[in-house]
Amino acid sequence: MEVENAEKVNLEQKKKHKGKHDKPKPWDEDPNIDRWKIEKFDPSWNPDGLLEVSSFSTIFPRYREKYLQEAWPKVKSALKEYGIAAELNLVEGSMTVSTTRKTRDPYIIIKARDLIKLLSRSVPAPQAIKILDDEMQCDIIKIGNLVRNKERFVKRRQRLVGPNSSTLKALEILTSCYILVQGNTVAAMGSFKGLKQVRRIVEDCVENKMHPVYHIKILMMKKELEKDPALKDENWDRFLPTFKKKNVQTKKVKSKEKKPYTPFPPPQQPSKIDQELESGEYFLSEKKKLTKKWEEKQEKQAQKAAENKIKREEAFVPPKEPVKQDSNKEEDVAALAKSLKQKAKEFGKQKSLQTINAEEYISAPAAEQPSKKKKKSKHT
Repeated sequence: MEVENAEKVNLEQKKKHKGKHDKPKPWDEDPNIDRWKIEKFDPSWNPDGLLEVSSFSTIFPRYREKYLQEAWPKVKSALKEYGIAAELNLVEGSMTVSTTRKTRDPYIIIKARDLIKLLSRSVPAPQAIKILDDEMQCDIIKIGNLVRNKERFVKRRQRLVGPNSSTLKALEILTSCYILVQGNTVAAMGSFKGLKQVRRIVEDCVENKMHPVYHIKILMMKKELEKDPALKDENWDRFLPTFKKKNVQTKKVKSKEKKPYTPFPPPQQPSKIDQELESGEYFLSEKKKLTKKWEEKQEKQAQKAAENKIKREEAFVPPKEPVKQDSNKEEDVAALAKSLKQKAKEFGKQKSLQTINAEEYISAPAAEQPSKKKKKSKHT
């Protein structure tokens, strides 16, 4: 053990540092320091401000004009805290944000750009202002160009929302993101991890790769697996469900039969004048033509009137009454069956070889004979 420790010490001593600053620091192995934490910007880090003015502008749809006009004072006051100037131009229909001499944080202009983007995509102002926090990010997913057919696009977009927005609410809870489906875009706000999940779910839904419900099932299982510390460094693929896409049979387009090729063009169809020449109408005077047209019109009117009259009279035709079945019918059938059985027995008992007509015998009334029953003797 002592030899191994001595070798480790020698190896550490042999390590050469390339630069004078490339030396082990006392805070490198400090367990209390969280290296992934984003610290809040301190204005003392940049006391002199920015050298150049940076600005971003974006246009907004006309239906957002009234809402933005009402909510603009809140947006302006929120940006003023970070030293950002905001301008709303109702003539051009645009919003502009720019840095000032009071701006200290160089990245806040990018956050302000995201803010006006979200406002133009119908995100409410109180929700959009949250993007100014360092831990909050946003992503605007374009879905309009993923599907060509408009009807399919509307159906798949509605599939993402779900009945009574139930699917969207479930996705918001599982991804810890704010999601808004508006027109041809989906606006999402949250952490980088959540935004990545939202983008994948949205694109899979619109491209018809996987239904959002299956993604919800997978995310729920991942949430449960995260609670188990034993499975922290293991692969979770064996626990997650696999969904296979089922191809639905579509209607086959009937292909038209190709006619045999002929170099000759089809025969010319007769014109209206040719048809009049054949029937002889061409040589009639204008007065006769008008009378003929009037007579044809009268015939059509009379035919139509007769059809309408028949339809009106059908309403007054009484419906056929249902025929009541006699209750005695069943009794007659039972009696007939009994008489046939009795005649069959008599026919079998006859020993004579005379020729007997079966039809006449069956049609004749059965002779009532007293049925002999054997009486059972009672044992005393």
